[in-house]
Amino acid sequence: MPIGLIIKGISAKSFVTIMIVVSVFALFLRIAIERIIKYNISQNDSIALSTVKLISAALENYAKDHHGIYPISLAALTKTEPPYLDRDYTNSLQKGYNYTCPRIESSGYSCIATPARCKLSGRMAYYVTTGGILSSQDCEKKE
Repeated sequence: MPIGLIIKGISAKSFVTIMIVVSVFALFLRIAIERIIKYNISQNDSIALSTVKLISAALENYAKDHHGIYPISLAALTKTEPPYLDRDYTNSLQKGYNYTCPRIESSGYSCIATPARCKLSGRMAYYVTTGGILSSQDCEKKE
């Protein structure tokens, strides 16, 4: 048997082995990345829910201390002594979520936490209104 034929047979087997190893590695990598993304999404959802509850509690405590009158902005909650909030959450993206308070006035409020990218940075949109009434909705239904 010629030597060239033996070398071609060995290199063909080596190539197939390498391709199988690469395929298995790619499969494991895909599964690992998918689990990391799901973990990050669930963490972002938990943080968003906690933050919305924190904002609501701060607004309710402010109203309780000021005879039922709510502040006109979240920034007002950071400027009191002691502050009701450590920062204004509506100014920047926080852990994959955007926070807005479309209605914040002396008679009440409505605040929303929505994922920056639905199903990638979060799964749920969280709403809180006057009295600390909390609700949530799948972010796909909102878009």
